[in-house]
Amino acid sequence: PLALRLSARALSTDLKTDAAGEKKAPGKIKYFKIYRYNPETDQKPHMQTYPIDLDDCGPMVLDALLKIKNEQDASLTFRRSCREGICGSCAMNIDGGNALACLSYIDKATDTSKIYPLPHMEVAKDLVPDMNNFYDQYRSIEPWLQTKSKKADGDLTEHRQSIEDRKLLDGMYECILCACCSTSCPSYWWNSERYLGPAVLMQAYRWVADSRDEMTKERLQRLDDEFKLYRCHQIMNCTRVCPKGLNPARAIAKMMKQMPEAYA
Repeated sequence: PLALRLSARALSTDLKTDAAGEKKAPGKIKYFKIYRYNPETDQKPHMQTYPIDLDDCGPMVLDALLKIKNEQDASLTFRRSCREGICGSCAMNIDGGNALACLSYIDKATDTSKIYPLPHMEVAKDLVPDMNNFYDQYRSIEPWLQTKSKKADGDLTEHRQSIEDRKLLDGMYECILCACCSTSCPSYWWNSERYLGPAVLMQAYRWVADSRDEMTKERLQRLDDEFKLYRCHQIMNCTRVCPKGLNPARAIAKMMKQMPEAYA
């Protein structure tokens, strides 16, 4: 497109000023092809290309996106917040794999990168997926501590837990609900309305495995469903893409193994 050629020509001919006040030519130019879709104005999605001077940009994909939004196209829409891999807001598909833009280094070995929203989700705009179904599924597992026994002083006493029991929650409580794993799962692609997906199932098991929770049987019984749980086929896509290094597939396998306890 003419706009792209003009933008690239401007980058290649414009001389920048360094700290010493001397003119210097721009460095390596990388092209970011980004999925664009505005449901209010676009009949269908399209890809738009933006050139970025890597010598004048931070090292992360999120840095490039912010640079594009601030300097080239203010209409580009995406989520971001913490920049530390904590909030999970900037989850997207980068060069074919789901990842957090704030933790993904720009690949300087290639001339082009392609960025899409998380796959197989409704798109609100550009790189922003509609997460309502994902959060509804998370809400359905009732992700909070539930007890049956009543204490003499009501809710004023803490629920104690041994060091060993606490360690059982490691590798699950750290989940930031970015949905990278769930949207990497083919079973979730085809059955997202009924299959809960890796992220939600791992959080479900986090409460099943919690020694302080007294609703283990009820939690397992609610999940004992052909679609809610058993669409998982352990292909490990979820584990490969988790930006926190967690293993949802293992948590799901443990919950399947524990399922007989629901009716003991």
